[in-house]
Amino acid sequence: MKTIIASVFLVVASLSFAQSGNVTIIKDSRIDGLVGREGAIIPPAINPQIDGFRIQLFFDSERDAINDARARFISKFPRIDTYTTYNAPNFFLRVGDFRTRMEAEKVKEELNDLFPTSFIVEEKVNLPRLERKKKDQ
Repeated sequence: MKTIIASVFLVVASLSFAQSGNVTIIKDSRIDGLVGREGAIIPPAINPQIDGFRIQLFFDSERDAINDARARFISKFPRIDTYTTYNAPNFFLRVGDFRTRMEAEKVKEELNDLFPTSFIVEEKVNLPRLERKKKDQ
């Protein structure tokens, strides 16, 4: 009984000493701009990817050898994208963003003289770029 009376007394005492007040926030006006930018919806920084195929042309532990092979490929096929990846201890040179194996096979046939050991790999690829027509045509 004494504990109930004591706890009621403490609750009543804490309520009677409560104070009200005003809080003034002083802030830089640029904060609102930052909050607005952080909350904005931003499209992803990378291209959307789909399941597709690439041609692995070459791999080597030396980056210079990969760059030489890349230069040879670009001189023959400047419109096909190249991708260099590193998976220890080797660098890999892969090319193309092909949606079907048939598309990759066509390009691979043209590459047999330059890269006879190339082969097709299945992986996530970027969506193909759309070619824009010139207004003069």
